[in-house]
Amino acid sequence: MSIQDPIADMMTCIRNAQMMGIKQTYTPFSKLKGNLLRVLKEEGYIHDFQVVSADNKQNIQIILKYFQGKPVIEKFKRVSRPALRVYRGCDDIPLVRGGLGISILSTPKGVMTDKRARTERIGGEILCTVE
Repeated sequence: MSIQDPIADMMTCIRNAQMMGIKQTYTPFSKLKGNLLRVLKEEGYIHDFQVVSADNKQNIQIILKYFQGKPVIEKFKRVSRPALRVYRGCDDIPLVRGGLGISILSTPKGVMTDKRARTERIGGEILCTVE
């Protein structure tokens, strides 16, 4: 069975691992997932990630971050999905929790946060929101 939305699948793996209190989880590799995880690491939502090869398959090992026993990521929501893509210009990018959370966008200049997209005056597809 093929996965219809690999980003949503990765987000579900992270959510499930955090509910169980597991420190690390694995998901199949793709460049977009790697870029999304890079942004999460830069913003301090995950501890680290690395690409692991086994049996001619590449997986991403995600090391999750906890603070005082609770996951750092409270909510992880997919905005744009394969059936309904959501694109916004730089002036229309919404704030998440009044600026306390982030939106992750796929832009012509790469995957970046909503704050960086506003400063560079560039819009794109809103992939997900993180609180």
